[in-house]
Amino acid sequence: MTITRRDFIKLVGGSAGLMALRPFSRALPLQDFPKSEKLGRVVDGKWQIKIAPNDQDATIKDVYGDTIVPWLREVVGRRDTNHLNQRYVETPDGYIYASYVQPVKNIPNQPIDVVPSGQTGFWAEVTVPYVDFVLENPEPSSPWLKNAKQWSLPTRLYYSQVMWIDQIKKSDVTGNTIYRVNERYGSYGDIFWADAAAFRPLTAEDVSPISPDLDPVQKKVFVNLTYQTLSCFEGNNEVYFCRISSGAKWDAQGNIVDNWSTPVGDGHRTWRKSISIHMAGGTVGGGYDTPGVSWCNFFSGSGVAIHSTFWHNDYGVPRSHGCVNVRPEDAQWIFRWTTPVVELEPGDLTVGMPGGSQVNVQERTY
Repeated sequence: MTITRRDFIKLVGGSAGLMALRPFSRALPLQDFPKSEKLGRVVDGKWQIKIAPNDQDATIKDVYGDTIVPWLREVVGRRDTNHLNQRYVETPDGYIYASYVQPVKNIPNQPIDVVPSGQTGFWAEVTVPYVDFVLENPEPSSPWLKNAKQWSLPTRLYYSQVMWIDQIKKSDVTGNTIYRVNERYGSYGDIFWADAAAFRPLTAEDVSPISPDLDPVQKKVFVNLTYQTLSCFEGNNEVYFCRISSGAKWDAQGNIVDNWSTPVGDGHRTWRKSISIHMAGGTVGGGYDTPGVSWCNFFSGSGVAIHSTFWHNDYGVPRSHGCVNVRPEDAQWIFRWTTPVVELEPGDLTVGMPGGSQVNVQERTY
């Protein structure tokens, strides 16, 4: 993981204005987002749209967290020496530093009217840039929601998050179908209501195993901390490659430390897999509290995992609390490819040791 509780509150606090937690029956309809096949969501803080992809060029305007911009293309530019990534997103207004712009789409869904027969609920993925939600429970339980209430900040779920849906009804205010949303694993007990059009129900195809007939011993994951990459091998053949953000070498204050490093070694095994889980840990100043972390492959210790990331686009740079951050599409592919195989129901499986697929974490020093 990489985001502190304070960072996450800033992330959800964007420029769309402030709103307090409210009765679930007032769950808000989806917002209007820019018309573009690909969009970008500014995930944190304040950034500048530049006249050219160069940190030193003139600023056209400032943008803040949760601003949605049309994503025309990604280009290589020039950032100051304190930033390894030199990527910028070109928008109709100019260029914005890409590391803090989440690639998103706006794909509303046709809601379903009832929970499928014989099921207690279903997994669903957010397919819009963000969706506002309201709490059913009178008081929030999780730390990030307590802070959101204290600061009167928006409460939102974001593109690519996967959540558990267990009830469906019509809003008595908007008339829209709304889903009761919660977290099946790692939950603090908070229950949300949100516009159903924001969610795509997952199907068996979303978790169907890749290369299921291959001897599991032949499947190995190689994480290279030096180059911030991940490769999946079937025997001697590399079948998948992606960039990562591994454990940071510094703490929240910028001090060089080792306790957030991704554990190095060739003996790791996937011992638990979860479609979605609420991750939390650490201290108030340097901890994290993040809901809806999807496509998790736990391979070391009590919580080090390869998992999807929605709070940054800074792949290629170490910045987590020990986990291996990857893009949502990468995390889902890896989840389907590794063993053990996890079924859509219940969506979580712990096998313990000797575990499933081997994960080799390597670091070279020069």
